[in-house]
Amino acid sequence: MVSRYSSRMPTRPTQTSVWSNTFPTMPEIFQITFLSLQISALATGLSLIIGLPFGTLLALGKFPGRSFLLSLVNTGMGLPPVVVGLFVAMMLWRSGPLGEMRLIYTPSAIIIAQVVISFPVVTGLTAAALQSLDPRLRLQLYGLGASRTQMIGMLWKEARLPLLAALMAGFGSVISEVGASMMVGGNIRYQTRVLTTAIVLETGKGNFDIAIALGLLLLTITFLVNWALTWIQQRGARK
Repeated sequence: MVSRYSSRMPTRPTQTSVWSNTFPTMPEIFQITFLSLQISALATGLSLIIGLPFGTLLALGKFPGRSFLLSLVNTGMGLPPVVVGLFVAMMLWRSGPLGEMRLIYTPSAIIIAQVVISFPVVTGLTAAALQSLDPRLRLQLYGLGASRTQMIGMLWKEARLPLLAALMAGFGSVISEVGASMMVGGNIRYQTRVLTTAIVLETGKGNFDIAIALGLLLLTITFLVNWALTWIQQRGARK
């Protein structure tokens, strides 16, 4: 029974590689920071690519089941990350439907989980932003001869400030996420360890000074990214 179960388990790092007593070096901290930014940026970008048109469809479209889909999206905005991590891990597990892709305990698995987390946030805020616009604006654009594609582009431009807020919210939901990243990434040193999982690791080892330093680094990065997006948002508001 044990051998049968073990053969279905994906390869995972040993306890020594995950719970090492050594302190992270500066090159390792740079690698962890870069990986965190890379994963969160890709996840946010994919969420924007998927969520912007889907949120537009929910805001402007009229079709059966639209209210149900909006309810699902709004529910997903508060979806617990650990639940997302459990679902994605089951899908990517070697015995799962996508197990042949061997994505479990890789950065790609973390990106998938973070997209699932941020996609409802971007979609819901996009739909809310477009629904808040004056409905007569669409009629005016059509009256001026705009095509549907041109009309949607103008609505996006008109709602660019709340859409930037949706982007910030989506980024914030993934850069600070830890539960799903730990479950699907495995917190493997030099491979899937990101800032949030490194903070949990150092806290578990009792290295509170390192955990606090990593936490301050994470807060600083989050602030700088949101400060840049806020500057762009407010600059657009003055035009």
